[in-house]
Amino acid sequence: MDREDLIAALSQDILVYVMQGDFPRYELAQRLKLEGLDERFEEYGLLLDLHFILDEDVISFVSDLHDRLRSIRTESAAVRRTTRGEVRGRVDWSATMKQRYAQSPRDRSVFVCEDHARRYDIPENVVLKAVVSKIHTTLREARGYMDADYTWVRDTWKGHTPLIDEFNDLVERNVHMLRIREPEAYEPTGRMVMQAQNSRQEIYREASALFRRYEALHRGDPKALKMMLKRTAIAPGEDSTLYELFVLFRMVSTIESIMDASPTYRTFASDSQELVRFDGRRRVVVYHDNSANDRGLSFSYDVPPREERSLLDHIHQEALDVAETYFMRPLPRKTGRPDVLVLEVVDQQTYEYEYLITEVKYSSNMKTIRQGIKETLEYLGVIKIGEDLIFGPTSPHGRFGSGWNGLLVTLDMGEETLSLDEQRQLDTSIKILQASELESGLEEVLRSVITRK
Repeated sequence: MDREDLIAALSQDILVYVMQGDFPRYELAQRLKLEGLDERFEEYGLLLDLHFILDEDVISFVSDLHDRLRSIRTESAAVRRTTRGEVRGRVDWSATMKQRYAQSPRDRSVFVCEDHARRYDIPENVVLKAVVSKIHTTLREARGYMDADYTWVRDTWKGHTPLIDEFNDLVERNVHMLRIREPEAYEPTGRMVMQAQNSRQEIYREASALFRRYEALHRGDPKALKMMLKRTAIAPGEDSTLYELFVLFRMVSTIESIMDASPTYRTFASDSQELVRFDGRRRVVVYHDNSANDRGLSFSYDVPPREERSLLDHIHQEALDVAETYFMRPLPRKTGRPDVLVLEVVDQQTYEYEYLITEVKYSSNMKTIRQGIKETLEYLGVIKIGEDLIFGPTSPHGRFGSGWNGLLVTLDMGEETLSLDEQRQLDTSIKILQASELESGLEEVLRSVITRK
């Protein structure tokens, strides 16, 4: 699965699960935000705004704005003023006589004059002002990161803080910009945007295009989301993060199909680490990128030294055995928490528990896959409820569960490996799925844990 395929699939998932559902946006923002951004950017809407200003078209628009403002359109409008002792423009004698009569019939210094003034509040300028205001607001929120010389600044705004300073000065002091009124809450309207789109002036056509892109992004349009992930990918090179989200969404979709039930989502603000819950005779709960310690689960080597040494030796040997079995050849003899999720299944009648620990490696490198096998076995070997190991030496299924309690997801390796059916026949201690096998194999893995078949 290359980056293009990954982005295409993930943008569709964001539309289905996030924009049209109740999937916690905090979770998505937390995974997609740039390294170094604080908690303000864990709000999904603000994160979208940030990606909007990182787009190269927005930066180009800002760079050219100062010179273009000199030629923005205005309309001439007749303005009627009452003056005393001076004449400005054409005197409206009829109105003047009425005004004098109403105020002071003998005061001949009063005049009502008509003059023509430039009116800036045309539809095209309202669209322009709306776009500029959105960029200005988001830049202000991100200013601390602009000053800190982060890599993503150098890769987008080129680290030229003078450009940002010039833009801020333009918004706050430029006479043309100040004369354009702030858009109302309902503006710009569709008609305004259309007028800007059909303008002969490039500045308005670009403003219209950027506004439409901004609106589409917040509306969850799949093309806009795809463009965001492709053009302003939060951490360039970190496709592994996108792959983890892709696997997570695939799992949620598959569980939904198996359970024939709609999920209930929890936000992180609810003080629960669970991300998705399916209720039925068997309750299925998904925890993403954490150990689910609100359920008493933990991953820890907190065992006596002698037992720890034995456990480590057991894990290393088992990892080597699994790797040699999967790759079907001898290999050279040479923790933390799961990257994606912990799946907890509870039978509501018998109160029996089942778990699936998933590790994701965005790699096809054999060394990385071997490390992934070892890590998955480590998680199975040390996962606890309270102080008790779930898969201990006395467990009915042994140290690493039934063989269906650990899953490693990788990229396609392009070499001969065991299929899921072959892994089942050989009763391997964990299961391994490559990207191309997710559609066909993920349901079998999840069903074996959820339904115990």
